[in-house]
Amino acid sequence: MALLIRIYAIIFGMETMLYMTRPVISLLGTQLGASTFDIGLLTASYAFLPVIFAIYLGKMTDRIGDKIPNIAGVIGMMIGMFLPYVWPSLTALYISQMIIGISRIMVTISLQNMVGRIAAPAQRDQYYGWLSMSVALGGVFGPIIGGYIAHNTSYVHTFFISVLVGIIPFLLSWFIPDQRGERSLPALNHSKSNNPDAGGGSFSLLRSTTLRKALLSSALVLYSRDIFVAYFPLLGAEWGMSDIGIGWIIAIQSMAMVAVRLFLSPLTKRYSREVVLIGSILIAGIAFMFVPLTTPFILMAVISTAMGLGLGCGQPLSMTTIFNASPPDRTGEVLGLRLSTNRLSQVVAPLFFGFIGASAGIASVFYLSGIFLIGGALLTRTSSSEVEEHSKTSGL
Repeated sequence: MALLIRIYAIIFGMETMLYMTRPVISLLGTQLGASTFDIGLLTASYAFLPVIFAIYLGKMTDRIGDKIPNIAGVIGMMIGMFLPYVWPSLTALYISQMIIGISRIMVTISLQNMVGRIAAPAQRDQYYGWLSMSVALGGVFGPIIGGYIAHNTSYVHTFFISVLVGIIPFLLSWFIPDQRGERSLPALNHSKSNNPDAGGGSFSLLRSTTLRKALLSSALVLYSRDIFVAYFPLLGAEWGMSDIGIGWIIAIQSMAMVAVRLFLSPLTKRYSREVVLIGSILIAGIAFMFVPLTTPFILMAVISTAMGLGLGCGQPLSMTTIFNASPPDRTGEVLGLRLSTNRLSQVVAPLFFGFIGASAGIASVFYLSGIFLIGGALLTRTSSSEVEEHSKTSGL
């Protein structure tokens, strides 16, 4: 349990550090002369390197263990945060986002892999739920702290303070074990003899229908969260909302993500994991479409809450499904594949929505994103025969 607390503290510190600056990036970029399309390009730059290297980093984690990639990732994020403070320019923001993006992937793969190895199969929903809750809590405190710093000092000072916050996860990272190899506790009924994908390339893993649909749902949730964090500050600024108000709206969404994860275990026991996942994505999609229609702060807070309740279920449920569907000696690789898929959506979506926003206005970004979420939720539906097949192969 002490190890889990350290893991959750590291991810909480990293996410607080990250979300102190994420809403500020769009506002600072606009201040430096960026257009709506430039904001999309800036948002996409965060995910560009992970698309290329996430699978390789997952394989590396399986080979060398979790500790070194985690420490390297924390250091990289601190460097990336410091850059816009000493060199406030659009060029620095692009470089900063690329460094932060690849560094965060290293931390994420390491800690997700470690949690999956610690947990017995029956505990994974709960443990990954706590991990996601730590992420969401960082998303609560980060925007609030960042909003107050930006309002009372400047946007670039927010980056400097985030580096100071990063000292805590950096120190904690030295006190996690250097785990590697197969899962330390009894896990799934996978072996190279009965798993045709165990010895193949990374993309051979996509033969699993369950894995493909889990990857799709994970990508839908993550890109939607990023689109909201990137474009709502611009929409809020159009409405005349203050930096503090924008930070609170984003934080309220994260609070809802935390709240729903407290009830995730009983929800999945009462209903199937698929029903909870599809229902939550549908709720998020509908909420997205109401964002441009709710300029009053209170109504926007309600919509943000509904969106958070929807998005809050997606990540932990998809993480559990993906880990359960992976060969025992390739968990880091599969998590890398998940993150590579997520980051691909985070490259394509901001560029696409940046073009849409520049052409048809920022409100159109939210309408179209809502439609995509609703359509994607329907695509992730799994037939009863697929569920039965997955249960047989996974031993669950």
